[in-house]
Amino acid sequence: MNTYKTVDASRISISELMLPSHSNFSGKIHGGYILNLMDQIAFACASKHSKTYCVTASVDTVDFLNPIEVGELVTMKASVNYVGKTSMVVGIRVEAEHIQSGKTKHCNSSYFTMVAKNDKGKSVDVPGLILNDKTEVKRFLKSLKRTKTKKQRQLEFNHKNFSFKDYLSQLEGYKVKIELPDNYEL
Repeated sequence: MNTYKTVDASRISISELMLPSHSNFSGKIHGGYILNLMDQIAFACASKHSKTYCVTASVDTVDFLNPIEVGELVTMKASVNYVGKTSMVVGIRVEAEHIQSGKTKHCNSSYFTMVAKNDKGKSVDVPGLILNDKTEVKRFLKSLKRTKTKKQRQLEFNHKNFSFKDYLSQLEGYKVKIELPDNYEL
């Protein structure tokens, strides 16, 4: 597939009023509900870019920065930040607006890796990405860096010769105790 699309071609924004039925026991909007909406917009954005069905492969960096209140208008903005052969990283920004005051707050930013599939469930190539400004280039580069860091971490900790003994000194100063059984091999 040698086609390319701009980031703007698949950018999506949705807004939803937060209702009491979306709240948790403390009266704030339930994080799981927000994640569900984020997964939906990631799917829509990736499917719009690839023109095919997409599945969620991973979710990176879900930090709930500010609570969302019942009655606030939540807006999610999604764009394709990176494309690989069959995968796309969709960046999502979540903001909440107090309707009466108009004051908005940034509540979350997250990155969903989506994979394009055909009707038989096989991964398919996705169009390339045309980057039109400095922000789009920066987002693509940040996605590359996150992917590289994730792969390095997996290699380091999943290596057959991994020994946590080599890392014990790094645990000093943390609120952790290691109490292994006497017969445990380091």
